[in-house]
Amino acid sequence: MRTHLVAPSLLAADFAHLDREVAVVEQSLADWHHLDVMDGRFVPNITFGMFIVQAIRRLATKPLDVHLMIVEPERYVEAFRQAGADIITVHYEACTHLHRIIQQIKATGAQAGVAVNPHTSVELLDDILEDIDLVCLMSVNPGFGGQQFIYRTIPKIRRLREMADTRNIPLLIEVDGGIGLQNAEAVLQSGADVLVAGSSVFAAKDPLEAIAQLKRIERKRAHFA
Repeated sequence: MRTHLVAPSLLAADFAHLDREVAVVEQSLADWHHLDVMDGRFVPNITFGMFIVQAIRRLATKPLDVHLMIVEPERYVEAFRQAGADIITVHYEACTHLHRIIQQIKATGAQAGVAVNPHTSVELLDDILEDIDLVCLMSVNPGFGGQQFIYRTIPKIRRLREMADTRNIPLLIEVDGGIGLQNAEAVLQSGADVLVAGSSVFAAKDPLEAIAQLKRIERKRAHFA
């Protein structure tokens, strides 16, 4: 059975002790660090930029999954790659020339992802699926941590999984927003590969155990074997 990945979102971490929070993820069963870059334009919040990614890169050995919630991402792709991003995800809604930006990301040597907001249909990704490594389905409205999971995401996961499997595309489906033990199993059974978990990890009494519990969930549907 193919195991799923867990990517703790540092958006929910204690930035006064960022080195300690990164160390927790490094010591855990987590697979990636998920880094949310917000510009205050595409989303109504500002987080951090290349310098923080660079600092985390110095502390981390696990891949950096950098989620650009920004307008004009093409202006910053190379800079985030140089800062240490292993996976660079841009938003469908922010890209006028999506295919061009995907090729730009690939040219840097990073893996390329496309994120879609809760109201965006996965059918709009039909012409780009062969060109990307990952789709990030937002299960909350992007911009803030700690929101409630939007359950309409479940059928979107199923549909996207069907689209990829029908064409034999080795696509990773990542789900980001409101993920915890209350919904992670349903998300995985629907066809997701990567769980982004913020508050459910960093607000837990024992973040290491919270991550371990997310990793222990099994996907039981045979076609994921």
